[in-house]
Amino acid sequence: MAVIPSGVENGATGEGATWTGRPKAERAGSERIKSLEASEEARDVSTSLDMTTRLFASLHVCHDDIPHSAALNMAIDEALLEQAAVPSIRFYQWHSPALSFGYFGIFADVARYAGERDLVRRWTGGGIVFHGDDLTYSIVIPVSAAAFGESPTSIYEKIHRALCTVLNANGASAVIAGGVEPGRSGFAKGAAATGGGYSCFANPVHADVMIDGHKVAGAAQRRTRPGLLQQGSIQGVDLGNGLADRFAKALSGNCSERKINEEILNRARELTQRKYGATAWLRRR
Repeated sequence: MAVIPSGVENGATGEGATWTGRPKAERAGSERIKSLEASEEARDVSTSLDMTTRLFASLHVCHDDIPHSAALNMAIDEALLEQAAVPSIRFYQWHSPALSFGYFGIFADVARYAGERDLVRRWTGGGIVFHGDDLTYSIVIPVSAAAFGESPTSIYEKIHRALCTVLNANGASAVIAGGVEPGRSGFAKGAAATGGGYSCFANPVHADVMIDGHKVAGAAQRRTRPGLLQQGSIQGVDLGNGLADRFAKALSGNCSERKINEEILNRARELTQRKYGATAWLRRR
């Protein structure tokens, strides 16, 4: 995890899977939240999560099933944060195999993947993440939400503890990692590199999700005046069985489905052209 505080940027503010044409999460059947209360799996999770332990009193859930370019996906997340009124989670797809790397990353470390993956620099921190067969999500917490008053580390851990509960209800043995504190500078001893860059899923930090010694979920954050953005990836586990919906339910007992509206999309298109899709942003370091 890497937390980027407000003011770092002026004015604002996994590992290689084979692409099969459609994201694994979509192929496995990503269920919609038509009625989370009617889901047997959701009820199982509910029995192990008292309402007072859930991070959000209410949560808007968006299944963004239209695959987007890497740049547009990053832009939508930022646009959602700008206009957030309530906490929300967006699950999204990639138009083609992609690679995202953190705000402080070095372009030279990922340049060799340019011919095979859609590259994008994230607004959040962290290392190199390969996208395509993962379940990618973003969580937006507006400054008005009670959860925003918690520390970024606490938010990160609570989100991942909720995910552990969901995975374990499906027969996994997921645990929260100890080790390097999120947000610390430098790499952990023995940290792995990919093409010279820091590989996120090869290097678990405190509060990442682990199964049998392997990292299966990590994330990075950015904290700004409007709120907090967490971008996360889940890989190497069964992404079917309504995982996305059950994850959302573990975060809040009051989930409601939402769509990305045209206002958000228009702002995201603007950010894509001006920022995330621009060579100057991609190669800024």
